[in-house]
Amino acid sequence: MILAGDIGGTKALLMLAAVRHGRLAPLLERRYAVASFADFSAMLTRFVDECRAHRGRKTRVASACFGAAGPASGNRIQMTNLPWRLDARAIAAQFGIARVLLVNDFAAAAAGVEALTPGDCATLQRGEPLPQAARVVIGAGTGLGVAYALPQAKRYRIIAGEGGHAGFAPADEEQMRLWQALHARFDRVSAEHVVSGPGLVRIYEILRTELPEAPALRESVRTEGAAAISRHALEQGDPLACRALDLFIACYGAAAGDHALAVTARGGVYIAGGIARKILSRLAAGGFMAAFNAQGVHAQLNLRVPVQVVTTERLGLLGAALIAARGQ
Repeated sequence: MILAGDIGGTKALLMLAAVRHGRLAPLLERRYAVASFADFSAMLTRFVDECRAHRGRKTRVASACFGAAGPASGNRIQMTNLPWRLDARAIAAQFGIARVLLVNDFAAAAAGVEALTPGDCATLQRGEPLPQAARVVIGAGTGLGVAYALPQAKRYRIIAGEGGHAGFAPADEEQMRLWQALHARFDRVSAEHVVSGPGLVRIYEILRTELPEAPALRESVRTEGAAAISRHALEQGDPLACRALDLFIACYGAAAGDHALAVTARGGVYIAGGIARKILSRLAAGGFMAAFNAQGVHAQLNLRVPVQVVTTERLGLLGAALIAARGQ
């Protein structure tokens, strides 16, 4: 038996699975709102109790891997957008698990690409894929996660860091005004300040100051955040919400294109995270790929990169499960 988890700043997915003949057989999966728990231990206790109720008290776990939204160091993770600290040794001792691995959530997502099926993705650009070529996984949610998967022998070596905190580079006058407004607030403006759920809210609020006569979605944005802006853009065609969403998408495409260029990602760029799934129709409208491919003298390189939107929320969970099964 193995345990796997994908722990984000808003939600967490947990899985109990058996490993049979080198393949995963999921036995129980749960989705939790992290705000419902004081810490990771409380959430895992709930899940383990549910596993025992479902499978019996004698359920024994040999290995576990949890991907969490924060930098991993010394098999510990301090989450970036949540005051949770995960410690593998403490988790192993508390829950009686022989081996516990902690990885960045986008390291887990990059590992999960191997488990994707054709129905788990939507193609934005076919490109010219090459076997055993570099891959990029990038996804906006509570923050902006990035990981690279680089070919090494017959497998991939996953490199995860804090690429979402690379600097935001404005590409036109509108984006420059956005950068200036954010610079006044944050001093250093990172991509995550723009390309994330909170980033979409910031974009909307900054644009609203330029158009004070526009109908304000103030209350719904206050209570629902980015989801309200996306909904009003996609379902009601609200002009200011549409403008904010399209600016967000252009910045998202540019960030993804920069990371693709950094490693010549002919193995594919995978757009993960909850926001992409919800705004897929707008991503496919062309603004994302136009910004992705606007790479000056190297535009032709990015035109050869396959780009897919991951439409399953289980990418990181599947990756963590594969890591737990392999023990590395």
